[in-house]
Amino acid sequence: MRSFIKKYIGSLFITLRLYVSIIVCIALFVLRFFFIWLGDIPFVAFIILVLAAVYDYAMLYSRQKGIFAVRTMAERLSNGDVNEIRIDIENYYAYNISLEIIDEVPHQFQKRDVLFHVQINGGEKKILRYQLRPVKRGSYEFGVINIYVKAMLALFSRRYIVGEPQNVPVYPSYLQLRKYQLMAISNRLSEIGVKKVRRMGHSMEFEQIKEYVAGDDYRTINWKATARKASLMVNNYADEKSQQLYCVIDKSRVMKMPFDGLSLLDYAINTALVISNVALMKQDKAGLLTFAENISSFLPAEKKALQMQSILETLYNQKTRYLESDYEKLYIFTRRRITQRSLILLFTNFESLTGMRRQLPYLKKIAENHLLITVFFENTELAKFIDKPSENLEEIYSKTIAENFAFEKRQIVKELNQSGILTILTAPKNLTVNALNKYLEIKARGML
Repeated sequence: MRSFIKKYIGSLFITLRLYVSIIVCIALFVLRFFFIWLGDIPFVAFIILVLAAVYDYAMLYSRQKGIFAVRTMAERLSNGDVNEIRIDIENYYAYNISLEIIDEVPHQFQKRDVLFHVQINGGEKKILRYQLRPVKRGSYEFGVINIYVKAMLALFSRRYIVGEPQNVPVYPSYLQLRKYQLMAISNRLSEIGVKKVRRMGHSMEFEQIKEYVAGDDYRTINWKATARKASLMVNNYADEKSQQLYCVIDKSRVMKMPFDGLSLLDYAINTALVISNVALMKQDKAGLLTFAENISSFLPAEKKALQMQSILETLYNQKTRYLESDYEKLYIFTRRRITQRSLILLFTNFESLTGMRRQLPYLKKIAENHLLITVFFENTELAKFIDKPSENLEEIYSKTIAENFAFEKRQIVKELNQSGILTILTAPKNLTVNALNKYLEIKARGML
């Protein structure tokens, strides 16, 4: 009995149309007391409504399973990117129906409007698509798909609960990684702002001797090979390989600040993923180090096949700490564990000149052994406030303070450069392009 009620009554819902029809019948019965000429009309209307309700109920429950639906998505979502979710629906009824579909998306999105109204013919299939943009890494739980079916009369709706809850991990931005990878392979990086840098001199790695073609540097002509082949031959040089690149990510409270939904830590993680992949494509070794008050994780620089997967899995679990970074421990660790001269991209954030000067001695020591690039962030909200015209005395004071903060950022760049430390001061959204430009420039100029 309980299963019968659950199956044939528990999934049944009354629609607004039936409520309105009942109210109309009640109104007719009330009016019959005042207008005798209505006669049997209220009774006829009530009987018609009962018959229509029975017919509509029979139509909805004529099949044990009238609807099939399945949610399809990637095995993992990409943090900070737009991810497409797809719902495939098939109508097993022999007639047209109306559907109201509610997908239970993870609570992290704070979305309660993933709702679709669909008309679907008998035996027809339809595909629905919508997009989600996660801004935090971690595990996201999707619930079931709730489908409310209405037949032709739409007096009742029958609910189908389709699918099972599923957990989907949100990883650092692998969609961005693929985009840059494809553009690098097809030599289209300039489309997204990556600059071509003129090569200074030659690298030390000789690759091959090839025939001269228009545009080759005439200084690379190999005269002995030219004499033997009776045609111009040139030496071809390749970028030096197996150089080490380490992405060092600060996880302290300074990286908690959000921009466009993503924290600075997530911007740094997404960029580290892209830079590491490009380095491996150029046959360099890529490594990873994260730190805050202690060293959190360390992945030695390698160029093995599974290195990118190791980097991705390591970055997936990184979380912001709420203490101040210990640069002394960072220096001691790099001194002991990174023995070969390497390119170190340090992702951090200096908000004040005083804060940078406290860490400058350790940065100088790291720069003695490695090529250090310090990457930190412009406050884009502050820049917008500075550009906005002041309307009263209070805004003038506030704008003056904001300009002082912006000036300190420029002073930080100046002092770091004077200490022999390369810097990148960038807006968060431009971080990947600017960091990639700097890496390619270093490779082209043979600075490492």
